[in-house]
Amino acid sequence: MYKKLLILSAVLGILAVILGAFGAHALANKLSESQLRTYQTGIQYHYYHTITLLVLVLASRFYSKPIWLYRGAVFFILGIFCFSGSIYLLACKELLSLQNWTKIIGPITPIGGLFFIVGWASILIHAFQDSELTRSKQME
Repeated sequence: MYKKLLILSAVLGILAVILGAFGAHALANKLSESQLRTYQTGIQYHYYHTITLLVLVLASRFYSKPIWLYRGAVFFILGIFCFSGSIYLLACKELLSLQNWTKIIGPITPIGGLFFIVGWASILIHAFQDSELTRSKQME
């Protein structure tokens, strides 16, 4: 699980850089200011959660039972695809001729946001349930 998530973290990081550069250069003259802001929101959440994903994956090596960290990582991956992915599509819907798909793509965005929230909650659950964290706190 560790290696797969580490590879996926790297791929999502590469994708965030490529899509960010694509938005800044190739889409700058093709999208309205509002569409560019929307696209940039997708990029920001993509970056934030890719970095957090990488931190979770690396941190999982320090725990004997990192199940909630892994669950959080999976929820962040789902959030990136659903939230950021749908935002990219909505921002570029005219370019991609997806105007008729807005009613399908639009509701995916809040589902992605929910995945992000559950990912963060998974970290919180890990913090409360992990006995290794409890032991280290008692040593302080």
